[in-house]
Amino acid sequence: MKNAEFFEAVAAMANEKGVPVEALYEAISKSIITSIKKDYGDREDVIVVDINPEKQTLRTLIRRVVVEEVTDPIGEISLEDARNIKKRIKIGDFIDKEINTKEISRINAVKGKHLIRQNVGDAEQERKRAELKDKEQELATAKVIRVDPDTKDCIIEIGKVVERLPRSEQIPTDDFKEGDYIKVYISEIKEGTKGPKAMVSRTHKGLVRRLLEIEVPEIIDGIVEIYGIEREAGSRSKIAVFSNDENVDPVGACIGQKGARINRIVDALGGEKLDVVNYSTDPAEFVAASLAPAEVISVEILSEEEKSCRVTVPNNQLSLAIGNKGQNARLAARLTGWKIDIKPEYEEPVINFDVE
Repeated sequence: MKNAEFFEAVAAMANEKGVPVEALYEAISKSIITSIKKDYGDREDVIVVDINPEKQTLRTLIRRVVVEEVTDPIGEISLEDARNIKKRIKIGDFIDKEINTKEISRINAVKGKHLIRQNVGDAEQERKRAELKDKEQELATAKVIRVDPDTKDCIIEIGKVVERLPRSEQIPTDDFKEGDYIKVYISEIKEGTKGPKAMVSRTHKGLVRRLLEIEVPEIIDGIVEIYGIEREAGSRSKIAVFSNDENVDPVGACIGQKGARINRIVDALGGEKLDVVNYSTDPAEFVAASLAPAEVISVEILSEEEKSCRVTVPNNQLSLAIGNKGQNARLAARLTGWKIDIKPEYEEPVINFDVE
């Protein structure tokens, strides 16, 4: 391959892999040295790979130091022999001799190609590792580049990192297509045999937390804090918040004027219902708030030790307090950490009819 073609190929590979071209040059240099070092006594220190993109030259050199008396024939050259090559040279200077490509055996050439592929792969992994370094437990905008027609798994692109968003980590109402831009939560970065892998999710409750932090500046400022979040993705989330400033309503800050803030989050979650409630150190108050949107008449603490309580609600609020298939009460119990028994204000009388 001509040098011009070599540098064009490296530039194209750097663009394709998303790896800095300098990292590829380093990988190639390392591969060449490793592949030929056995011909020079396994001495990596005497082999120099000189890659000059500006001049479009690639040279492999053996570098020897000029000495009075040679004790290391691989890494040293006598002053007399050195002056036959270069007149103005002195002890301690270096003499470089270029290795003719024909001197490199076919076996070494094959080995070199394998090492280049391996080292380029390592460079690609390092680039991916650097790009993902600060993204763990963070929100990311991803582009859908392919949707598996059978599994509905999405192949997504986060920057230059390509990952899989499994159907199991998508919200049930999600129906993505190629080219869509979506919000995902990177729950974990795992090291695998093929390098780092980002575990991405849209069902993780961390997604709700990060979206709130974006939409509610009071949270970033530390005025409003999130006590806890419980979620059944695609259906409902409950968020407990409190304020460090008595003049700031934490629930109102999260909802925003005319619901603008919370509605943007709901849209990003595909219509998922969000209940934002006030956290309280008083368990009775917290439990009552957690059952929103249902109204609560009273909360009776049955056992502090077992964290169990009985909640009384108006008869017309009973189904709302319990929720569809018990969802509202279940999320409230998880959010507060209390066992919640819900009963109506008035027990419906039982009317018996006698048969005469």
